Amino acid sequence: MPTEPTYAVELTAPDIEPYRAGNTGIAYVTTFAAAAPGPHVVVAALTHGNEICGAIVLDRLFRANIRPRRGKLTLAFDNVAAYHEFDPRMPIASRYIDEDFNRLWAPATLDSPRQSAELARARALRPVIDAADYLLDLHSMQHRTAPLMLAGLLDKSRALARRVGIPELIMCDAGHAAGPRMRDYGGFGDPASPKTALLIECGQHWERRAAEVANDVTLRFLIALGVVTRDDVAALGGPDFATTPHQRVIEVTEAVTISGERFDFVETYRGLEVIPKKGTVIAHDGAREVRTPYDDCVLIMPSRRLLRGQTAVRLGRYVD
Repeated sequence: MPTEPTYAVELTAPDIEPYRAGNTGIAYVTTFAAAAPGPHVVVAALTHGNEICGAIVLDRLFRANIRPRRGKLTLAFDNVAAYHEFDPRMPIASRYIDEDFNRLWAPATLDSPRQSAELARARALRPVIDAADYLLDLHSMQHRTAPLMLAGLLDKSRALARRVGIPELIMCDAGHAAGPRMRDYGGFGDPASPKTALLIECGQHWERRAAEVANDVTLRFLIALGVVTRDDVAALGGPDFATTPHQRVIEVTEAVTISGERFDFVETYRGLEVIPKKGTVIAHDGAREVRTPYDDCVLIMPSRRLLRGQTAVRLGRYVD
């Protein structure tokens, strides 16, 4: 069986208690409004409680007193209950309390009688997400690979990812069989709506670089939407637009959902490996062989949480 990598915790989880009260009536959610009209932009962190790079960025925005030039800017800490369980000695353990917060964003689920810690929090945050014109959801990954901008399947999200300009890789996928993500909720996933969302996977959960990527992407996102100017965020390490990379798009064709009691990869994949030959066995899902569906298949975000019903890996290809 492949050996799982381990990673040092290079980041320090910030104290978010100063932001508990907020000003919206929802704990840990703060909205700043400008006099000039404009879009309502939401930047969300801690959708998963152990993905702390986003919390670091929101803390920095608060401390720098960043305010929107137009419209509204909302800073939201999502799964704070899980975050409060974060322990750098066991950093993987606090992803969620009862269930994945980022698989609950279907109206039928939110309106159902089912109860969990994450559902309660999602229901509390729902009015904020309903009101958003643009959303940036800050995440990190299990493996130390290049950052990925998850732009969904719609042209509007891909176009916004290109306006932001980083990271180099834009991944276009339909999400997970286990349930829809916040970035796909409501108007974000409707081609007829101007509402647009992006989800950034900034790097390995606790590597220092993940916080740097989260900071750069957030500032570029706010600048691209006219919420702030470059001068407004210069003290936060304003982006160096001279180093904007040529972006590449990975189109996901399949999310491998685990159906058996046991799932094993044949090698220790970290993500973004390109498998040259169609039909190559990459894993066993019980007795079923999981094979690449085409030549030059890209393995995206192979999981270490190999449980039935969860996504084991996404399969895609470069389309540019």
